[in-house]
Amino acid sequence: MSDLPEFTVDIDQNPYLPAGGQEMHAIVTVRATGGATGGARTTDAAEIIVIDTSGSMAYSGKMAAAIRAAKAAVDVLRDGVHFAVVSGANQPRMVYPQGERLVVMNDRTRRAARKAIGALEAAGGTAIGSWLRLAARLAEERRGAVRHAILLTDGKNQHEEPAELDAALARCEGAFTCDALGVGTDWEVAELRKITTALLGGFWDVPEPARLEGHLRGLAEHAMGKEVADVRLRVWTPQHARLRFLKQMVPAVDDLTGKRVASGAQTGDYPLGAWGEEAREYHLCVQVPPGDVGRQMRASWVRLLGPGDAVLAGGNVLAEWTEDEDKSTRINARVAHHTGQSELAEAIQEGLAARRGGDEDAATARLGRAVALARQVGNAQIAGLLHKVVDVIDEESGTVRLKKDVSKADEMSLDTRSVRTVRTRPGGAAPEPGS
Repeated sequence: MSDLPEFTVDIDQNPYLPAGGQEMHAIVTVRATGGATGGARTTDAAEIIVIDTSGSMAYSGKMAAAIRAAKAAVDVLRDGVHFAVVSGANQPRMVYPQGERLVVMNDRTRRAARKAIGALEAAGGTAIGSWLRLAARLAEERRGAVRHAILLTDGKNQHEEPAELDAALARCEGAFTCDALGVGTDWEVAELRKITTALLGGFWDVPEPARLEGHLRGLAEHAMGKEVADVRLRVWTPQHARLRFLKQMVPAVDDLTGKRVASGAQTGDYPLGAWGEEAREYHLCVQVPPGDVGRQMRASWVRLLGPGDAVLAGGNVLAEWTEDEDKSTRINARVAHHTGQSELAEAIQEGLAARRGGDEDAATARLGRAVALARQVGNAQIAGLLHKVVDVIDEESGTVRLKKDVSKADEMSLDTRSVRTVRTRPGGAAPEPGS
């Protein structure tokens, strides 16, 4: 256990509620530090690389770029990891090894995998649910390991019904985590968001195939840094209280509320996936019964659980009722910052949906609100992407005018990255340097 990261939980909140107040907000920051590094890692891990080889990959150099990228990803998988490479079209097939199984990475299997990847050709359709089901069957071999998949696709899931993909995602939840890359501009942002949200991953847009190699290699390297599988956040609330929501806020907005699994009369567990050395932030909101002025109570506690229900860290969310208006109206800066980031993501997605639907008034209003919010929370990357979609007349008020000609790549980038957030300094809402 000494080679594994050390976890801490910090709670940021204003514990004071006005007389009759019921809604308590807190930011839960989870950090993992230390652990093994580089070749010292001995974590049991499984990595599955799924490459779209449908017919559309034959165009614009996408297949050649995918082959280079998959080889680069295989190169950074560390020795001892169990791995496989899968080709996806109307049906998935094993690229390496032959037969539905994982093999251990070493010099020999790395060379053989690279050779098999080099023979990939583009033909057929797109049925992503079937690809994920094969990945789940492979991942089952390594229960208890850090299990991760990378999905690369260039198109829509045209050769399956939506219900088939939904069923596949239900089958895959808990079997592995999955990050995805959308190459070109013919895939659907909402589809990849749906897949990676269900599988506790993220997704990125790669409009230019030439940049695919760096992205895929980076995802594989990041996966190799994970050391603790299946981490969960257990949340307790007192009798007659109700957890309104739990959202991951850093590194990206992801609403975990619906993923709750009851673990006791007053507790529920929320999956956080695999962890390496990193920090993530969560926004918790609990509704408590109103208390008398001067009363103090624990509005919630959180416990971070690892494999075997080992308690890795924990913290308390408190509540105290007061008649002091200065105390009860003071908004915690980190809560305010993350509330703004959550609203920013919603405003962008709603604004783009309205724009696609031809409702220019709604699109202008929502994207204008997004411009103002991006300024407030200090999210410079999102602000820059918004400037490619709207002409900003007044940034502070969010007065904008829709651009007439917007490239599909720019619109998809804004939509994809709308959930990317910036971290705050402890005790303040200003973004941390380098966020």
